[in-house]
Amino acid sequence: MALRTAAAAAPCGLRRFFSTSIPAFNFPPSAAAAAQQREKAEPSTNLFVSGLSKRTTTEKLQEAFSQFGEVLHARVVTDRVSGYSKGFGFVRYATLEEAAKGIEGMDGKFLDGWVIFAEYARPRQPPGPPENNMASPYYRQ
Repeated sequence: MALRTAAAAAPCGLRRFFSTSIPAFNFPPSAAAAAQQREKAEPSTNLFVSGLSKRTTTEKLQEAFSQFGEVLHARVVTDRVSGYSKGFGFVRYATLEEAAKGIEGMDGKFLDGWVIFAEYARPRQPPGPPENNMASPYYRQ
């Protein structure tokens, strides 16, 4: 009861805070909406593989993807200190058709007991100028 009287007596700006009909907070979009907004990468021979187990090695990754075509290069990104997988890696095929078969064959499948996801790799963004306050005073564009 006291809350209703406080809402009625509150200035116009605070009424929105007490109101239940107008949302006072803007919640971030759900993960599904964010995934839909993220653009798909152009088809290429380089694949990005995520969801890898900590125990997955480069050899296991290459062996798993080689059944769908000629793998030129496979690499599991590892932690420098522990040497374990960071959970993602890259596979490069010889042709676009083999890369498409690799995605079709391995996306959503199990590797070392974990479900992995394969998609076309996005090109790396070129590094921009340093954005922190520790930049050299002699840096010019």
